[in-house]
Amino acid sequence: MQYIEETTNYLRKKGFENPEIGIILGTGLGKLLEEMKIIHEVNYNDIPHFPTATVEFHKGKLLYGIIEGKTVVVMQGRFHSYEGYNLKEVTFPVRIMHQLGIKKLLVSNASGAINLNFKKGEMMLIQDHINLLGDSPLAFKDVSEYGERFVDMSEPYDKKMSDKLRQIAKENNIPLHEGVYVSVLGPQLETKAEYRYLKIIGADAVGMSTVPEIIVANHLNLPVVAVSVLTDECDPDHLKPVNIKEIIAMAAKAEPHMIQLFKELIKDV
Repeated sequence: MQYIEETTNYLRKKGFENPEIGIILGTGLGKLLEEMKIIHEVNYNDIPHFPTATVEFHKGKLLYGIIEGKTVVVMQGRFHSYEGYNLKEVTFPVRIMHQLGIKKLLVSNASGAINLNFKKGEMMLIQDHINLLGDSPLAFKDVSEYGERFVDMSEPYDKKMSDKLRQIAKENNIPLHEGVYVSVLGPQLETKAEYRYLKIIGADAVGMSTVPEIIVANHLNLPVVAVSVLTDECDPDHLKPVNIKEIIAMAAKAEPHMIQLFKELIKDV
């Protein structure tokens, strides 16, 4: 709690005052910032108690400004367990954004399509998720000081915002699949056998993030919605080596649709 207070006070002194909406941008999804009037920005490594982004394609900045008339705080780059952080550290920024005052949280990520009806370059609205990280961001001794220990996860993704995203997609002819996202530890990608297993247990897309942030948002009673950009097709019978540069390029290809969804949602919420 002391760390949360110190970090929050630092950011308020930097001008991060009462943002309405928090946004977490995933791999290759940084161009939303071009639609934002940036008022303040701070590098992660300058923020007290903040982790530092170690992945080369995650920029590592916290930005404050305006999108569609709403004050927002945006994470340009997120943290992952595979970087060596525990899930309390991975989700620390969510607690900070909540403490700063956000009332809604929008999350994006890049993921692989396990459902072979989904194609790379398309998007998936996350309806539900499976946590295969082997840990929980709520699994620590004093968690009850921050909220209910046994958080209900029967409806982890906000229904109103999800419905609005469906409506926006329909009105703008944007293909938007819906499905179950599974979060794995990484950083290695999956084997053919692992893809088959993930399909059997009900996953439509796989990635290495997002679920911890969703859990903490629910712990904070913070309405949250998430969209995956599908950057590769995980067909175990025709599996090809994955090139990270190609994944980033595919995320960039789908990014304009993701930006349109988020902008319209921000305007409405």
